[in-house]
Amino acid sequence: MEAVNLNRLAYFAAVVDTGSFTKAAERLAITKTVVSQQVARLEAELKTSLLLRTTRRVEPTEAGKLLYARCVLIFREAEDAVDEITRANAERIAAPNDYGASTIAPIAASFIRKYPACRVELLLADTKMDLLANQIDLSIRVGWLDDSSHQARRIGSFRQFLVASPSFSATLSLNSPEDAAGQPFIANLALKAPVTWRFIQGDFDRRTVRMQQSLMSNSTPAVLAATLAGAGISVLPDFLAGEHIDAGRLIRLLPDWSLPAGGIYVVYPAARFRTPKVTAFVAMLTGGRSPD
Repeated sequence: MEAVNLNRLAYFAAVVDTGSFTKAAERLAITKTVVSQQVARLEAELKTSLLLRTTRRVEPTEAGKLLYARCVLIFREAEDAVDEITRANAERIAAPNDYGASTIAPIAASFIRKYPACRVELLLADTKMDLLANQIDLSIRVGWLDDSSHQARRIGSFRQFLVASPSFSATLSLNSPEDAAGQPFIANLALKAPVTWRFIQGDFDRRTVRMQQSLMSNSTPAVLAATLAGAGISVLPDFLAGEHIDAGRLIRLLPDWSLPAGGIYVVYPAARFRTPKVTAFVAMLTGGRSPD
């Protein structure tokens, strides 16, 4: 048998889908004659009848049903292949809402200006995404890493500050971490222990304080907004609170006490090849240093 023209499968499948040569032609934006000719030639190539033509509807023969089932699989595989190529051209990056918006988004903007042929899909969420299930090229994680099979590289660190708005801080008299425990606290539910904080002063003074939560959110930007609005005190990272402290919109409380610092990490899916665009993005993220 001579090679079958696979393009004709699309005409055949359209006829089976619609039950009509006329409707298939409308779907494909071509003439009915072309559809009829292409299906007839496919039947000639296969040397078998694929369709039963009646006055009301066109139905597939047994052979036609078998071929149509295979066509569905072929077209689905083709669509998946196109989707994969589209995703391959777009670098998928996951990051927390706060760090992603304040730091990663501007870097992504610089990246596409430098490499206009690349595209970046920035996925922001305060919950951790499954890198493999979501086909993520790299994830930026802020805080403390859990054990996993993924490859991780520390690229920076951040500090945490106890803060309040100027109007709210004017009502406070805080001399120790214990004094903060009795104040309305805006808790970030994206954290593992949102109301328990360990304060450090000097080499030996360590105090763990459980705050009195009055407002809770699983969104760090929402926690920031509520703090700026004077709803209470809260703990925020320096990359988010720093500019507001410098501008006087937030006041740092208990400045002689420090809270545990955290790390900023690039996390790669395990056993996935790093494309040049991923390497280039990480190099830009780390100020030009190549990934380990």
